Amino acid sequence: MYRQSRPPRTVLAALFVLSLVGPVPSAVAADLIVTVSGAKTDEGEIGCALYASADGFPMDPEPATRQFHTPRAGSAECRFEGVEPGTYALAVSHDLNGNRRTDTGLFGIPKEAWGVSNNVRPAMRAPRFSEAAFDIGTSTVRLTVEVSR
Repeated sequence: MYRQSRPPRTVLAALFVLSLVGPVPSAVAADLIVTVSGAKTDEGEIGCALYASADGFPMDPEPATRQFHTPRAGSAECRFEGVEPGTYALAVSHDLNGNRRTDTGLFGIPKEAWGVSNNVRPAMRAPRFSEAAFDIGTSTVRLTVEVSR
């Protein structure tokens, strides 16, 4: 007759202790805290889009990690937790009409206040990923981005 073997008690004890600890956060991830300033009104939402590459930056939100916050006294804070080390760029928009996109007019010029990391604002074109890029390592990174039209 077949007899099922049991794991040793030390293995069971170790599994029990690990179950009490819960998931262990990544030791190499960091938090990104972004203060967005310059909103002219507390209406609508401030949207922050974090890009890990130039794909879609700064207008296509699909490849980005996004979040939205209601501005207070013309500012908002976006907090991205557990960001893996690497090079990133951030696009920010003050969405006044609730569609969670940066509305544009003729020639793709934004109608809503916007900004990007490093506060880059080229006169005749959209900012490039390389101009807005910043590095995240293993420590918390704090940025300030100003939105304007």
